[in-house]
Amino acid sequence: MKEVSAGAVVFRQEKERMYLLLYKKAHEKYREQWSFSKGNVEKGEDEKETAAREIKEETGINDLKFVEGFKEKEKFFYKKEGETVYKEVVWFIAETKKEKVTLSFEHNDYEWLPYKKAVERLTFKNDKKLFEKAEKFLESRLTRWMS
Repeated sequence: MKEVSAGAVVFRQEKERMYLLLYKKAHEKYREQWSFSKGNVEKGEDEKETAAREIKEETGINDLKFVEGFKEKEKFFYKKEGETVYKEVVWFIAETKKEKVTLSFEHNDYEWLPYKKAVERLTFKNDKKLFEKAEKFLESRLTRWMS
């Protein structure tokens, strides 16, 4: 079995970049976690459309501007109802101007955090690696723009 999901590292620019992390309480299907918004690609959607839809559904944010040139793919296996599932998650970076978040039933809390605090808060190693790549990508674009 194969699943494909898409999501994004969402930020807003203030004096420093603030990143959106979403919190889920522990549940019978998953452990407690701080992570980024993502969800399964639906028929007829491309990956960016999925990421935008999921972020809107999970946070109410609907003004995303995707940062061009960043696309990371994560691949892993997990067990679902006793069956091994091959999972691919495609990640983007997206900017919003909105600070207000309206959580769906899927999450219990959220925080806007600067990079160092956000990387400490993330639960999964894969998310931390992705986040480091996203931060380096944004920093390199800023450095090129300023020089």
